[in-house]
Amino acid sequence: MSVTEVRDQLSETINRVAYQGERVVVRRSGKEVVALIPVVDLALLEELEDRIDIEDARKALAESDKPVPYAEVRKELGL
Repeated sequence: MSVTEVRDQLSETINRVAYQGERVVVRRSGKEVVALIPVVDLALLEELEDRIDIEDARKALAESDKPVPYAEVRKELGL
């Protein structure tokens, strides 16, 4: 759908996404710029991201020569 179509049919589009599980890709000037997805799909994407982050962290820990104190990490990150 174009941005204009989504704007003109916003309520209907939201209902299709929310209640029918439809995924809507929105285009601007013919280019895909954003997708409207059900909250359930978003939760799955976030879970996948978390799993990837955990796996990356495990790999980094396995490759580490020595542990770095938490306080040092916070200081380096400016926290």
